[in-house]
Amino acid sequence: MKTSAFVYPWDVNGDPEAAGRIAALGAQQVTLASAYHSTRALTPRHPAHRIVTAEHAAVLYPPGERWQGRELRPYAAGAWAPGDAFGTAAGALADAGLEVHTWVVLAHNSRMGAEHPDTSVVNAYGDRYPWAPCIAQPATRSYLVELAAEAAVRPGARGTELESCGWYGLAHLHAHDKTAGVGLGDGGQYLMSLCFCGSCREGYTESGLDPDALATAVRGALEPLWRGETPPDTPLDKLLSAELLDATLQFRTSVARSLQEEAVAAVRAAAPAGFQVLLHADPVRYHCGANAGVDPAHILGVADGVVVPCTGGAELLAPFAAVGAPDAVLAANFTVVSGMGGAPARLREDAARAAELGATELRLYHAGLASDGDLELVRDALR
Repeated sequence: MKTSAFVYPWDVNGDPEAAGRIAALGAQQVTLASAYHSTRALTPRHPAHRIVTAEHAAVLYPPGERWQGRELRPYAAGAWAPGDAFGTAAGALADAGLEVHTWVVLAHNSRMGAEHPDTSVVNAYGDRYPWAPCIAQPATRSYLVELAAEAAVRPGARGTELESCGWYGLAHLHAHDKTAGVGLGDGGQYLMSLCFCGSCREGYTESGLDPDALATAVRGALEPLWRGETPPDTPLDKLLSAELLDATLQFRTSVARSLQEEAVAAVRAAAPAGFQVLLHADPVRYHCGANAGVDPAHILGVADGVVVPCTGGAELLAPFAAVGAPDAVLAANFTVVSGMGGAPARLREDAARAAELGATELRLYHAGLASDGDLELVRDALR
């Protein structure tokens, strides 16, 4: 199967050995970050540094003139990725024989939430999530679609992978996180991720819901979880009434679908012929985060395929394979960093299982973060 390794520009730039080392893994492609959220990342082999701190979400190239006069615009990176960091890294990787695709993070931007708090998701208690732009807001949607087109179609790129192209919610790897004290489970996470900003309240009203009554019902459904009276694995439909659950899912699914359609169309309009567009996706449509919850049949009719999280098991591939879209890319994404829960020693077996479930390609997270030992295991598996 065609294999791509995720990588950041700072893994490559300033390290003359990096591109060749990644090519020697046996991958044919790299998925190189061009727009990314804030992070603190290890660079275990770089000759100039061991830790890179990306202080805020940024584009890793000089943003274009399309943003002039716009209130919402991408932030340029600081010293962690100066100038056209993406372009420099892409050139080195291409020279090493690797096909370069962009890696674009969309609805995840803590700095925008801090500077423009009205753009953020607001939960049923009135708390804002500054890391989570609300995709129902027209100005935010416009920004995300423009960002998708610009960050995806960089010089030399043959395709793109759009991450967080949907709802973001409570779950977030935040600095000094202290949110695991109460087990919420899938259902509680969904309820804590429902947005009650002005745009979403209007959307609920248009869907026949009273947003105040909905917020009250959501808080009531969460109360047994806070008190530990309801197990965290309680199904969502046992927490909220079927009527309210169906109405919220219909509204949120409609919003996410239209964003995905607009983003993919904008990328294709800006891209050369043959440019591949994939989405990081989860087949459970109420899931939020980097792997946006989608309807498999819908998304495979919009994009060229999906990248599916498989580190915990490849079963999430099955709903996409069941659609029966023979030309769609179904990329199984495996973490190969042992310290982050990956199992590079099991990669060959995991890839074989993914292929049985319909995977057509592999993704390896993450060539820059992995130890030398992890990378050696990857090389062995890909030989």
